[in-house]
Amino acid sequence: MTATAKPQVGTTTPSAPAADAFQLAGWLQEARPETLQGLLAEAAGSKVLTFALGLPPTELFPQEAFSRATAELFQRDQEALQLGAPFHPLKPHIAALMRQRGVECTEEEVFLTSGAQQALSLAARLFLEPGGRVLLEETSYLGFHHVIKPQIPELVTVPTSFDEGIDLDAVEAVLSRGVRPAVMYAMSEGHNPLGMSLSLAKRARLAELARHYRVPLIEDDPYGFLLFNESAPPPIRALEKRWVFYAGSLSKVLSPSLRIGWLLAPPELHSRLSILRQSMDIDSSNLAQKAATRYLESGHLSTHLPVLRRELKARRDAMLAALEREFPAGCRWSRPDSGVFVWVELPKEMDATELLRAALREEKVIFVPGSEFRCGGDPSLGRNCMRLSFSNLNPEQIEEGITRLARAVKRLR
Repeated sequence: MTATAKPQVGTTTPSAPAADAFQLAGWLQEARPETLQGLLAEAAGSKVLTFALGLPPTELFPQEAFSRATAELFQRDQEALQLGAPFHPLKPHIAALMRQRGVECTEEEVFLTSGAQQALSLAARLFLEPGGRVLLEETSYLGFHHVIKPQIPELVTVPTSFDEGIDLDAVEAVLSRGVRPAVMYAMSEGHNPLGMSLSLAKRARLAELARHYRVPLIEDDPYGFLLFNESAPPPIRALEKRWVFYAGSLSKVLSPSLRIGWLLAPPELHSRLSILRQSMDIDSSNLAQKAATRYLESGHLSTHLPVLRRELKARRDAMLAALEREFPAGCRWSRPDSGVFVWVELPKEMDATELLRAALREEKVIFVPGSEFRCGGDPSLGRNCMRLSFSNLNPEQIEEGITRLARAVKRLR
């Protein structure tokens, strides 16, 4: 368990800037470029197989059904292209989707957002003051790091693993000694990047810790509808209504470009959430929300989701089989029951970032090094790990990509 020191701004004496140089915000000066962005730019336009992106399969988008829904919308609604308040008729459909996940909520608890990323940002900003504390796993979703970074928070990180997930003994040790973070953050299903899901017992204990110590828990659940196991436990939000703030999304099950997400939060906080959202985008996309509502009214999602789950399960199985067949001894990996990611641990002496450069150069295949997801703690954390996505390639491409990657691993080793 580690608590990283609060970043200090202006404690060094840099050389004098040029007369026309911009004085950037302190947190942005501290930010480091991501390995992934540079490599994606380098790979653009080339015949590179990418395990780096967790995008849903383009060929499985329900284009025909959604086109009909959009056409019907324009026939019925002359204001579809106009700016307006969030589209309230979408909320009962979100509440119905949540019931499918085992969560009972009212329409009044559903706050519509521009994607799950905005939901995370709004939930964090409700409670997090500049320099405030955030408790999260030492290896966690990169997008949440981006959400909190401008506040220059004090990070209280706890161990985690793809075998069991967040170390709740460490969480309780932090809280029991009087440390009170502004928020806690966790992914219960299809963890990004670890590819694991929390047990029901862990979900219940995390809900109890949030309730007992009165610390808001942000539950990030973009992959909760991509379940490969029919008996998966419900989200943490099903076990604690007041202290768990649930962030959901249609991006992985319908279309990421619609940018439709939601936050489940107590109704008395919605006016504050509206104020926060006005500082970002004033209003969400009415066109996207109305089109999605028409699509959900048609009932097509109930037939689309099983097809999507079957295809993703086939791609997961193809990746796991290829890893078993091609990767050398000394490597191990997660076996996800949901989501789109597999986390791979290489032998301790290997450097995944070095492997990435070699894999791109020699084998035309890329992934995300595990160190990209490190949030404080040991600087070597994730150095020998990588995150592989199986969602954006078909099984044949996955097998070819893993074969190429295995060759790079064996050469570098």
